[in-house]
Amino acid sequence: MPDEKRIGRVPGTQGYAEQAAELIPQYESIPFTAHHAAELHLLPTAPSRILDIGAGTGLDAAWFAAQGHTVLAVEPTAAFLAAAMRLHPSPLIEWLDDALPNLDAVMGLGQRFDVVMLSAVWMHLDEAERGIAMPRVASLLAPDGVMVLSLRHGPVPAGRRMFAVSGEETMALAGRHGLVTVLNTHTESLQPGNRAAGVTWTRLAFKHAG
Repeated sequence: MPDEKRIGRVPGTQGYAEQAAELIPQYESIPFTAHHAAELHLLPTAPSRILDIGAGTGLDAAWFAAQGHTVLAVEPTAAFLAAAMRLHPSPLIEWLDDALPNLDAVMGLGQRFDVVMLSAVWMHLDEAERGIAMPRVASLLAPDGVMVLSLRHGPVPAGRRMFAVSGEETMALAGRHGLVTVLNTHTESLQPGNRAAGVTWTRLAFKHAG
């Protein structure tokens, strides 16, 4: 049974706990370098501090750790967090239960990060939540850091909470909080079922202006 208290606290996670057993192997099946091919050239090669918001099964966090980066992996869905810790143990990864839009636990750490990953999470926030989240995630980005964000477009899976969020809206919101767009590209889904259903992705990256 889903954790009703958790769903009430984090509306964007709706449907994921119930479908975790099916989704975990799907998420683990696509390599990081395929999923993030569009933004690979923007990621640091020297050891850096990574914030992975909505870390899911930990696949992205594990890739960063394997490159020698230290990672704060944030995931509010208990089933995913447990799977991530089991599948990808690493002394370079710190796991944290926290969620957008407020990220209270992350904000309380007082840290800034060279990379902030928002992979497949932004469209789970409604307009008001996006307005709360953007200045917070922008404040977590180090002066020379890069924020990577992806938006899903297409039919919403049953039981999920997603909103139609455009790249243009997201870039405008980021711009109001001191970020400039350094990547804006549109790709097909890598999951065969989603691709057949017409699911596409906008992949964006931002840096601090100036």
